[in-house]
Amino acid sequence: MNFEKWLSQIGKSDKTASSYSNAVSGSISDWANSAGVFANNLSEVTSSKQLREITEDIKKLPIFQNKNIKGKGMYSAALNQYAAYLDDLSNEEIQEDIEAVVSSPNTSKTEKTALVNARVGQGKYRADLINYWEGCALTGYGDVRFLVASHIKPWRESDNNERLDAYNGLLLLPNIDKAFDLGFITFTVAGNIIVSEHLEEASRLGINHDMHLKIMDDHQEYMQFHRDVVFERKYRD
Repeated sequence: MNFEKWLSQIGKSDKTASSYSNAVSGSISDWANSAGVFANNLSEVTSSKQLREITEDIKKLPIFQNKNIKGKGMYSAALNQYAAYLDDLSNEEIQEDIEAVVSSPNTSKTEKTALVNARVGQGKYRADLINYWEGCALTGYGDVRFLVASHIKPWRESDNNERLDAYNGLLLLPNIDKAFDLGFITFTVAGNIIVSEHLEEASRLGINHDMHLKIMDDHQEYMQFHRDVVFERKYRD
């Protein structure tokens, strides 16, 4: 999936998607080449880490700064979106899920945008989780910049309504989110944590056996699925 198509799929207009794509592969690449910042076209960069390193030097260029001011921040926005695109590309499963949503003939454009945003933990889905949990659902950590909007019942095993349902979501610190997604932890009906015996050094991940999740009745069906199907699945399959 190329950058322009990705931009369209996350809800950018065709005009914006084209402008950002052309800016990265055209003008910004030319400025970087001329200044000796980067010898190739930026479209050839495949690592978001490398791009961010290059971007630091590009943004110092007078021509970039002048054009960016005249363009009301368009060039910096294009670079930021390209970095996000490269981040997304590193997860092939997410890309496959997004492509499946976009190619669905029975889904409206509005719903496709909502689903794509939900799949990458952004948009209204993330906003709903932030509004509900007001921080990490398990620890209470409040800086939402560090938190991941995740699904209790996995995306691929949910229908579209479940994918957008905030009660099928948790807002978690990344290490806890990963342990939950991989089935190393789950929660009882009362919200008490269950830690798999296969999770080594849980405490180093900030996970302890006294943790408790405040879940409502609307969470229960999703959490039961997680207990029955996801928890320790790796060791049962």
